[in-house]
Amino acid sequence: MDLDEYQRGALRTAAPRDKRNELLHLVLGLVGESGEIAEKFKKWVRDLDSDESRIDRDDIARELGDVLWYLAVLSDYLDLSLDDIATANLAKLASRRVRGVLGGSGDDR
Repeated sequence: MDLDEYQRGALRTAAPRDKRNELLHLVLGLVGESGEIAEKFKKWVRDLDSDESRIDRDDIARELGDVLWYLAVLSDYLDLSLDDIATANLAKLASRRVRGVLGGSGDDR
């Protein structure tokens, strides 16, 4: 499955674009699901001494799936192709690698 195919599939379960506050719903959903992943890792640090063998990978995979859904639907809402976003991101990172600026900070490095 490619990313645009996933995006089309995700849209089958999305609310209509014209639903009141749908853009805000999508942004907050993406942040919320990302926060759920962070929360699970916080508890992994706190309760499981950061033991990588004790990461519940199935649980994390479900949460990553939720993040992916919100990312796909939000991208579509903004008329962006998930495949194009991924391609551009890899090109940006490859350019940074070639220029030796993978580390550091700033969007335009």
